[in-house]
Amino acid sequence: MAHILIAEDEMAVRMFVSRALEHRGHSTVSVEDGGAAVDAVAKEDFDLLLTDIVMPVMDGIALALKVSADHPDMPILMMTGYAHERTRAHNLECLFHEVISKPFSLDELCNTVDDVLKKERLRLKRLLN
Repeated sequence: MAHILIAEDEMAVRMFVSRALEHRGHSTVSVEDGGAAVDAVAKEDFDLLLTDIVMPVMDGIALALKVSADHPDMPILMMTGYAHERTRAHNLECLFHEVISKPFSLDELCNTVDDVLKKERLRLKRLLN
């Protein structure tokens, strides 16, 4: 399965997301803000970045800009509980694959992650052929 970096400032949400994805067979690393996520990406290879938009230190959009510049093939999935942040993220849709709205169910989250990973595998397969 995939190795996923989760950047989420709310500990309860971070743990919920991590457990849900691990239950589906993925491995996860969870961090509390965008700055810690940048550090994690510098140390490890990840198959997906799942990030909140509103976080301290570095928000999810700044994180997406940084990660996509340094790792253009890493898919990025954003999550937010704020409608205006979803609109703000919509303007940068070339950087990430999807924005999922909080609150979300376990199935909704896991299915969205699986869809993003599947699309990325198909994209890479087409590039190799």
